[in-house]
Amino acid sequence: MKKLAMAVCGLALGVATVSAQAADYVIDTKGAHASVQFKIKHLGYSWLLGRFNTFEGSFIYDEKAPEKASVAVSIDTASIDSNHAERDKHLRGSDFLNVDKFPKATFKSSEFEPKEDGKAVLKGTLTLHGVSKEISIDVVEIGAGKDPWGGYRRGFSGETALRLKDFNIDYNLGPASEVVYLELNVEGIRK
Repeated sequence: MKKLAMAVCGLALGVATVSAQAADYVIDTKGAHASVQFKIKHLGYSWLLGRFNTFEGSFIYDEKAPEKASVAVSIDTASIDSNHAERDKHLRGSDFLNVDKFPKATFKSSEFEPKEDGKAVLKGTLTLHGVSKEISIDVVEIGAGKDPWGGYRRGFSGETALRLKDFNIDYNLGPASEVVYLELNVEGIRK
């Protein structure tokens, strides 16, 4: 239930293998072609799944110099959605996200390390619940190319794990529920 995932959302960049030079992309949230999802163990017995419904961001990517890629994402923490209204109210409160005090979570990249086979590691600062911390996101490029409307798109997915206590979220859910896992799916439209 730790929306931490949000910020992370920041995620999104990858190593590209399709043609296009350095370009600015806006993350396609209007078309719902991007998502910031999370999962956390519930008491160690099952997985609780959720997402952040409202976020925005952009990235820059040059397939000839992928190491220069950058990304910035902002997440509306009140948009947390675990498919259960009472739980979401609790998650928005002071025990977890405290959305009145911390309405946004942000991610700003600092480094992009291309690996093999379209994989990369994206590093940057996640600010969540008033705490800024360096995190790493494992990224893979999904693809890139022209869309049916005359535009050009590029997509990535990313995964990371966050310890809630690292962001001063210390509500005791038990030892099996100290880490939240984030899955980021990003499709960018070239500007």
